[in-house]
Amino acid sequence: MTKPFPTKNLRFFLTAPSPCPYLPGKRERKVFTALDGLDASSLHDVLTNAGFRRSQNIAYRPSCDACEACVSARVPVERFEFTRRWRKIMTKNADLTRALRPAEATQEQFRLLRRYLNSRHAEGGMADMSFSDYGAMVEETAVRTHIVEYRHSAGPKKGDLTAAALVDVLGDGLSLVYSFFDPEESKRSLGIYSILDHIQQARAAGFTHLYLGYWIPGSEKMDYKAHFRPLELLLGGEWRPYTPVEF
Repeated sequence: MTKPFPTKNLRFFLTAPSPCPYLPGKRERKVFTALDGLDASSLHDVLTNAGFRRSQNIAYRPSCDACEACVSARVPVERFEFTRRWRKIMTKNADLTRALRPAEATQEQFRLLRRYLNSRHAEGGMADMSFSDYGAMVEETAVRTHIVEYRHSAGPKKGDLTAAALVDVLGDGLSLVYSFFDPEESKRSLGIYSILDHIQQARAAGFTHLYLGYWIPGSEKMDYKAHFRPLELLLGGEWRPYTPVEF
C-alpha cells in the first residue's frame, strides 16, 4: 500500500510547449517536481500512483492544453493471465538469462541502446544521446532502481547482451522506466517479453502492480500496452479497469 506523503509544500513547474512525439500536430507540456532528499522513495510512490513518471531526479506528467490523451496504465499482476500468445513469447525467449544489476551505466548497455535508437527511434528525442547522457539517465536518482539485463545462454551469441530494462522499485510494484533491445532480434518480441518477465518478477516479489507508463489511444507506438489484460487506467483521478468501449 502506498504510504501517505505530505505534498502540499512541493514546488511544481510547467515546461514550455513543444511538438508531441506521439500525436502529429499536437503540442505537449509537462508539469514536474524534484525527487530528492531522504523521502524521495515515499514521494515517488505517491506521485507514481497519481500518474507521474520518473526521469532522473524529476517526476513529471503531461499537462497539455486541450488534450488528455496520455493515460497512466498498470497491470494488476496477480490477475494477469498468461494466454497462449504470451506463453509462446515466453517459450521463444526461454534461452535467455536474466540478471539484476546496480543502476550503473556500462558501455555494453550503451552500445545496445545506440543500435536500438538508430533502428527504432532515429528521429526521437533520445536520438543524440551520448554515453554521458545515458549515465545520467541510469545513475542520477534518489529512489530504488536497478537494471535488468537479458543475455543469450547458448549458441554463437552466448553471453551477448540482447535486452535491458531500467526499473524502479515502488512500495506496491515495479515501474518500467525504459527498456531497449537488439533490433536484429525482432522475431523474439523482446519488448513484450520484458514486460511479461517483469509481471512474473513482480508476482514473485509479492507486489500487486507493474506500472507501464503512459498509454495513448490512437498512437501506434503505444498500442501494445492495451493488449496486457487485465489493465488498469488512471481516469478521473482513480485507477479503473480498462474496457475497450471507454475509447
